[in-house]
Amino acid sequence: MKVYFVGAGPGDADLITVKGKRLLDEADLVVYAGSLVNPDLLTGLKADLMDSNGQSLEATTARMLEALRSGKKVVRLHSGDPSLYGAVLEQMQPLEEAGVEVEVVPGVSSLFASAAALKTQLTLKGVSESLIITRPAGTTLENDELAALSRHGTTLAVFLGIDKIEDVVKSLDRPADTPVAVVYHASWPDQEIIIGTLADIAGKVKAAGFSRSALILVGGVVSRTGFGRSHLYRAR
Repeated sequence: MKVYFVGAGPGDADLITVKGKRLLDEADLVVYAGSLVNPDLLTGLKADLMDSNGQSLEATTARMLEALRSGKKVVRLHSGDPSLYGAVLEQMQPLEEAGVEVEVVPGVSSLFASAAALKTQLTLKGVSESLIITRPAGTTLENDELAALSRHGTTLAVFLGIDKIEDVVKSLDRPADTPVAVVYHASWPDQEIIIGTLADIAGKVKAAGFSRSALILVGGVVSRTGFGRSHLYRAR
């Protein structure tokens, strides 16, 4: 018995991996992450479909085990990449305890789709050599490290924080003119990008009405300026 945890990618149905698409086509049961997964990925599948939105872990586990014990092929379809805020380990463990093998198939994260939308790099010579991925405090996180992490001065990617954009901005210990980008629905047909600074990005986001499904990127890489040529492409 085996369950495949597949990253669906950031939204664009063409951005699922070849392996992920093959597993979907072969599956008898697909448990998918609600509206976070592009419905185009589910169209035409032979599989039974289960939307995990609003379902308990016990319910999804039971449905997958039932299918496996009937000899069916099961795919758990996650948005983006399962390793980033995917709560994937807590889903794997009860399956493994029941004797089920699990395999994770990576997906394209919305982080990388956002960088692509901005036509920039997350690490850029002379601007930022590191990337920090984090999230603000909220319902499932009592305290965050936004202030301390921001002091490193590197590229900062903030997931799950668009509904708290004002608090996020206030927490960051960087100059007010630090560039910020907010990418809503990266790679989806309704993708939108807002560019600003720590001084004005919260107001721009509020005016746009974004409250979910958006990534916040902070740092000089947003402006696409001030970088040096890499050693690879230096004139010789």
